[in-house]
Parts: sequence; C-alpha cells; structure tokens
Amino acid sequence: MNSTAPKPNLAGCRRYLPALEWSQNYTRDDFQNDLVAGLIVAIMLVPQSMAYALLAGLPPQVGLYASILPLVIYGLLGTSRSLAVGPVAMVSLLVAAGIGPLANGDAGQAVSLAITLALMVGIIQTVMGLLRVGFLVNFLSHPVLSAFTSAAAILIGFSQLKSLLGIKVPRFEFFYEQVIYLLQHLAQLNWATLGLGGLGIIILLIFKQKVTGLWGKLGPLVIIVVGVLLVSLLGLDTAFGVQVVGAVPAGLPPLTMPSLNLEMFQALLPIALAISLVGYMESVSVAKSLASKRREKIDPDQELIGLGLANVGAAFTGGYPVTGGISRSVVNFAAGSRSGMASIITAGLVAVTVLFLTPLFSHLPNAMLAAIILVAVANMVDFKTAVRVWRYNRADGVAWWVTFGAVLMVGVETGILYGVAVSILLFIWRTSRPHVAVVGRVGESEIYRNVLRHEVQTWPAVIAMRIDQSLYFANTKYLEDCVLGRIADRPEVTDFVLICTAVNFIDASAVETLEALQVQLADAGVTLHLAAVKGPVLDQLKQSEFWNHFDESHLHFTTHEAMQALGVIENKTTSQTEFRSATLRVGQQNGGQTGPSSA
Repeated sequence: MNSTAPKPNLAGCRRYLPALEWSQNYTRDDFQNDLVAGLIVAIMLVPQSMAYALLAGLPPQVGLYASILPLVIYGLLGTSRSLAVGPVAMVSLLVAAGIGPLANGDAGQAVSLAITLALMVGIIQTVMGLLRVGFLVNFLSHPVLSAFTSAAAILIGFSQLKSLLGIKVPRFEFFYEQVIYLLQHLAQLNWATLGLGGLGIIILLIFKQKVTGLWGKLGPLVIIVVGVLLVSLLGLDTAFGVQVVGAVPAGLPPLTMPSLNLEMFQALLPIALAISLVGYMESVSVAKSLASKRREKIDPDQELIGLGLANVGAAFTGGYPVTGGISRSVVNFAAGSRSGMASIITAGLVAVTVLFLTPLFSHLPNAMLAAIILVAVANMVDFKTAVRVWRYNRADGVAWWVTFGAVLMVGVETGILYGVAVSILLFIWRTSRPHVAVVGRVGESEIYRNVLRHEVQTWPAVIAMRIDQSLYFANTKYLEDCVLGRIADRPEVTDFVLICTAVNFIDASAVETLEALQVQLADAGVTLHLAAVKGPVLDQLKQSEFWNHFDESHLHFTTHEAMQALGVIENKTTSQTEFRSATLRVGQQNGGQTGPSSA
C-alpha cells in the first residue's frame, strides 16, 4: 500500500512570513546585491541612529540597539524588499514629546519609558495588522500629514540648535518658550561648537549636491570621522567646552523588560497611537512607491504586522520605536536590494559596530550629530504644498494651517489630533451640503445636464434633480429642503425625479427622509420617481419600510426612460422599454444579478 505524506500548504505561511517567498529562489547574485545595499545603509544608519536617539532624549546607544533585532524581524516579516527600518526623525520627535514630561530629566527613566513605548506601538500595530484595519491611516489626509511634517521639521530643527550653538537649554512645554530662551541667551554661544556644526553642515551639503550616486550618501560617515579627529587632535572638548557623545557601552543589546505599569500605559497611550499611525503612514507610503518601480506589491496589513513585531523586538532589546525611513529606503533601493536579506545584513553590521567600534565614538561632537539631523529634515518643511492646497481648496488649506499651527503651539501629539479632527469636520460640512442640479435634456439625445450650465430642454410639470453625493444623516435635511423648496417655487409640477447616479449608499436616516419626503410630495400632489439607482443601493432600499409604500413603476433605469414614462418625451423605441422590463424580471428570478438592480 502506497502512502504519500501530505505536502505542507505554504500559502498561509507565506502570508505571515514573506521570507519564505523571496528565499525560495534566492541566488548568489541576489545576495551580492543585498550585501552592497546592506553595507551602504549600515554606513548611513550608524550615525543617524545615534543622532535620532539624542533627538528622542535618549543615550546614543539606544539608537544603535534599535537598529539590530528590529531590522532582522522586519527583514523576515515585511513584504517590502527595499524598506529600510530603524530610528527616524519624525518618530524620534514624537518619542521625545511623549517621554520628556514623564522622565523629568532622569536618563534611566527616559530609557524605561521609551522601551515601554516601543512595546505599546508594537502591540497596536500588530493588532491593527491582524484585524486588517490599516485603512485607519486614511484619516491622515495629505494636507494634514504635510502640515504635521512641516511643523515637526521646524520643531526638530530648533531642538538641535542647542547642540549646534553649544547653549544649554532647559526643557520647555511650548515651542515659543524655547525660541525666546535661545534668543535671550545667544551671548552664551560656543564658537568652537558652532564652527564644528557649521563645518558638518557644509560637508553634508557638498556631498548631497555635488557628489553623485551612492557616494553622495556617505556624508554622515565623513563628518563623524572629521569630528572625532578634530576633537581628539585639538582637544576641543576640554579646551573649548565642546560637548561630545562620551563613552558608548560596547556589546550587544541587553535583554530588557518593558514596564507593565498601568498608569504608565495610560500616560503613553496617546503618543503610542500617534507613533503607530504616523510611523506606519511614513513607512507604507515609501514602501508602495519603491515597490511600484519594480512592479512589485506590498501587503499593507502584513506591513503593520512586520513593523509591529519589529517594535516589540526593540522593546526587549533596549531600543525605542522604529519605522521605515524615507532616505535610507531610497538608498537601499538604489543600491540594488533584492530582499529582506539586505535589512538582515544591515543589522549584522550594526551589531559588529556596537561590539567593536563604540570606543571610537567617545570623542564624537554632538554638533556633528545635530548637523546630520538638520540637513535631513531641511527638505521636510513644505510651504509649497500649503500654497497649492489653499489655491485649490480653501477647506483643505484651513486643515493645513490649523494642523501646522497646532503642532507648533500645543505639541506634536495634540497637533495631529487637531488636524485629523478639522479634516473630519470639514468633510462632514462639505458632504452635508452636497451639490444638486436640476437637469434637462441636451438636444435630441439621451443625455441630461445641469440647466445652469447647458442649453437644455425642460418641462413645466416635471423636475429632474441630480444629487451628487451619497445620502446619510448629515445631508438628508439639506436634500429635503432642496426638494421642497423647488416644489414650492413651481406649483405646476406634478412629478419629481430624483436622479441617483452619484449615490453609492443611503443610510437609515436618509431612508426615513425619503419616506417622509414621499408623503410630503404626495400631499402636495407630486409623485416621487427614482432614476438610475445603483444595484447595491436598490438592494438596501428593498429592505426598508420606504419600499413598502413606493410604487415600483416609479423606478426608472435611466433619466431618459423616466421622461419617456412620464410622457414628456415620445417613446420612439417601445421595444427598449419592453427589454428593460423583461431584464428586470429575469434579474429578480436570478437573485438580482442583472437588470436595474445590478446597475
């Protein structure tokens, strides 16, 4: 008796472990490309991770720790083959805003808070991915995200001026207080620190603008070497008071246990939600962009899982929240990364750095790290989008400026909530007053257009009105007022045709309004007709009380057929109407798959 062992079904495994997909046909050529990409990204990531950790108010080694295990996890679980995960400026600023007031200057407490925050972000993103609710990031409209990014870039820039100028700045709750303090204490400027920072900025700009190809990405490494050499050889730290990173602990990341304190969770929850959404938005946008260039695809929900578990990994290895970085991902793509192996190679090189090279960073001036951050965020300030959005749509322009001002005035986590709230309120306001148009027939055609825009034929006893919006609780009163207002203006009207070509859904409130409207029209001697109702909408209507009182003969496939049925237009092709009726009967017999109910 022959027995065949069942073959494992890898489809489900590949859904949650994308590494199974790219590893199946992995070649030597793929590895060579991933090796080069991983090396170049590691050269960028080492100085950036330390700089962004300082931006977050954390010791520099925390940034290095966040660049090892999280990269391995994402390399195995992420669906993008080019996304470079690690510390980024935006998330670092959010971390600083969240943990700063709670840490009260205690470095140890700040690290503990950051580790707990990484766990919370990881749990939120993973649960979102498992529940497939990545659509929630759609509430961050482009104007809101642009404004948030621009304001955050300004906050980041000013937060680094203290390191660039050598002025000690206490922690302030509001941005304007920091600006005022800096202006009042410019006399404390350390010229040696400013000189080093200025030199770093010049070198970075030269590499960015003059050095082509991947060599142009080596600027951060160059200024770190230059900064360390100048401080070491000239004794700038002892002779001129230049602030340096100091001793960076050597060795692999320690195993850490996030705090499970309920009060801490409650205090960090708002910022954890903000980091989860903003970090995912930044990550998935660049991942989609790079994937499209190679005709690849990503799974947004699996991206959430990959990023979430990467953050969980950061929490248990002394790191802080991470996400996909735009600049490093572009470099990773340009360097030829073929798979998640590039991310794993980058992690390995960062691990080698923390094992053997950390003593080299003890004389690294903070001003050079500040220069890296300033140049990185300079292009994030985007007032061109603000002007363009304002010219195109004032409501979106208002959302941009409200978000921008709120982030600067009340902080990043509250500011983005203001932006989202304003966007939702403006959306409700816009959709509560939808565009409606009384239409007429264009010439002898079957086309019907707005009477205010075209020369059309109309009829005294009939009003045909098109509503260009789905019907829901916020706009049903407006619809009712529009319909009854037009009926009141034209006492000779006997039939009212509501054209539903743009109606994609009708909620319960709107159905009740239609039912009330039908009664009010009937009391005024006017018959309500519906035309061009889409199949799913019609299916919903048939489940409502409204349909029990609606004469199906007043439902019309098109506006033109409604006019023919009312007798205002001669029906030259009666067979067409007969065909529609036959199709409707067939559709009803087949469960509504054809005819008007499936329009």
